[in-house]
Amino acid sequence: MPDRWKPNVTVSAIIERDGRFLLVEEETADGLKLNVPAGHLDPAESPIDACVREVLEETAFGFTPTALVGIYMNRFTRTRSGADITYVRFAFTGELGTHHAQRTLDDGILRTVWMTLAELESSAARHRSPVVLQSVRDYLAGQRFDLSMLHVDDSVYEVPAPSPRLAARAGQRSGVHS
Repeated sequence: MPDRWKPNVTVSAIIERDGRFLLVEEETADGLKLNVPAGHLDPAESPIDACVREVLEETAFGFTPTALVGIYMNRFTRTRSGADITYVRFAFTGELGTHHAQRTLDDGILRTVWMTLAELESSAARHRSPVVLQSVRDYLAGQRFDLSMLHVDDSVYEVPAPSPRLAARAGQRSGVHS
């Protein structure tokens, strides 16, 4: 079977405080960009757990998702490699927790910044993704979906056993035959 096309799954957090939104300024191959706290879903992780982790890694704040703002897709061509990538992003909102000032921010994250909607709109050319502004606008429009709409089967958290076919291949490579 030929390789299947698979989108990259990411998560993000729309966090508002006093009319300002929490963003990160990060170094990318295309220069300094602005993004809401966001990142990739890791193996054995739910989208909600990934969002909690990414907010902590990128901002040093605890975060508790309370609602899904939306699910967004966008397509991107990497500047250096020309790779064509499609992202599916789960954008959450929730409660900002404790700031852990002793934590260092993720590699590439230079700082956090709080911005108004007007500042976000005027800096759109610097956004890491075209869905940053759309997800904030959806949040401001009151778009919220209950987290119960996301179901993660227990199998996601299990370490998969090798398939009989893969186990046979591994045995052949090591010289073990059954």
